Amino acid sequence: MTSDGAGRITKVVIVGGGTAGWMTAAALSRLVPSGVSVTLVESEEIGTVGVGEATIPSLLDYNRMLGIDEDAFVRATGATFKLGIEFRDWARLGDAYLHPFGTHGRDIGGVSFHQLWLRQAALDTATDGAGAGPIGDYCLSSVAARRGRFTRPSANPQSVLSTLSYAFHFDAGLYARFLRDLAEADGVVRVEGRVVDVERNAGTGFVEAVRLAGDRRIEGELFIDCSGFRSLLLGGALDVPFTSWREWLPCDRAWAVPSARRGALIPYTRATADVAGWRWRIPLQHRVGNGYVYSSAHVDDDAAKQALLAGLDGEAMGEPRQLRFEAGRRDRLWDRNCVAIGLSGGFLEPLESTSIHLIQSGITRLMSLFPDLGFSAVEIDEYNRVMLREYEQVRDFIILHYHATERSDSAFWEHCRTMALPASLEAKLALWSDKARVFREQGELFTPDSWIAVLLGQGIRPVSFDPLASALPADESARFLAHVRDMIDKTAAAMPTHEAFIAQNCAARTHQAA
Repeated sequence: MTSDGAGRITKVVIVGGGTAGWMTAAALSRLVPSGVSVTLVESEEIGTVGVGEATIPSLLDYNRMLGIDEDAFVRATGATFKLGIEFRDWARLGDAYLHPFGTHGRDIGGVSFHQLWLRQAALDTATDGAGAGPIGDYCLSSVAARRGRFTRPSANPQSVLSTLSYAFHFDAGLYARFLRDLAEADGVVRVEGRVVDVERNAGTGFVEAVRLAGDRRIEGELFIDCSGFRSLLLGGALDVPFTSWREWLPCDRAWAVPSARRGALIPYTRATADVAGWRWRIPLQHRVGNGYVYSSAHVDDDAAKQALLAGLDGEAMGEPRQLRFEAGRRDRLWDRNCVAIGLSGGFLEPLESTSIHLIQSGITRLMSLFPDLGFSAVEIDEYNRVMLREYEQVRDFIILHYHATERSDSAFWEHCRTMALPASLEAKLALWSDKARVFREQGELFTPDSWIAVLLGQGIRPVSFDPLASALPADESARFLAHVRDMIDKTAAAMPTHEAFIAQNCAARTHQAA
């Protein structure tokens, strides 16, 4: 018994497999106390979305938490390393910039590096000097990505290599299989079957069991809904409402197709803006993942499909598959004894590769608030408060990419450029537009470096900069920036190529065979 008299949870049921289900199962199998059984129910009939192949650096924390050997994980999933995301044609046609992982330069005396860079850029403009150059020149992840190079960061904080940060591109289906093997080895029981009914307690409304085709019944005490867009438990049985964000994120469909590898194995994702949305390109060791996320109100399905196929740089490996969705989230992600993880709780398009992070975030916060049979309302409210805030913060960052554009060459971009914004994003843009202030709220996913890269990349220049940046003499500031840029350039040049690093450390067997 726990201290308040409520009993311990001993039976956890996960409804749905895929990335969300098996990430949850693997974490629970390794982190919950002994005596807790974990059962995962999934149906081969239904399948999974399985196109989310790009991640952000937070996934490293999840893998370490589970004690996963990184090279083994990379080999098993056909993964490559990711130093950032290249955005083409977003601010204007023909334009391109990189949102890199890692940091820009080094702060001095409490003054942020980007403020020093802005001040130097202003001085150069006034004096017709050589120019501070793009801010990406001061980020190792950005310079290495452009050169097609990769190595792991240094643990020495004095080394330039310590500023590098990375994530992965991987095959989502292979990742789910990798985690399933871990989870089942740790005692998770997988049950094959399609859920046909959800039993609830008549008095409390709590979920008591799920019924499967063939009149089978799976009982539980804590239920985790990983059923994808169907949201069988949270949205279906518990009828938790869905709040749409279509007014800010009008894309509601996607075509996805893998293609054969061609050319160098680049260490970054590419997102190319199109007439009614954007196309992704994600390089894996054994293939390339491609997709077109679009608004069905601005382009028809066949035209979107043809645009995707026309943009491939290798032969398509099969027919494109269509997905339909709506940006938004459930009003609560934890209701009674049911927690939604992944698409069953909300959806934000994969522009900044946040889908798997939001799965991970839901899991880690569930572990920090793991309930007993009393299901404390205070703890449930805290989970919902923190998770819903994170969804909104990620939402705002994605909206920024669409809204901060000069494009008016289609009805889609005209809508995005002129739409009203959430008040939370308006406030961030106002602080930036004045003196380039960027503050990271508690628990916010994206760092100031991420906001700075996208704001400048999308062409939003502030009126001024932090007055404290002028405390450093102009000639000293210029020398400092030149030194930083030179050190980063030399460090990137000494790194192995991305392809050579993988070949030496973690080449997948499927790729070696090819």
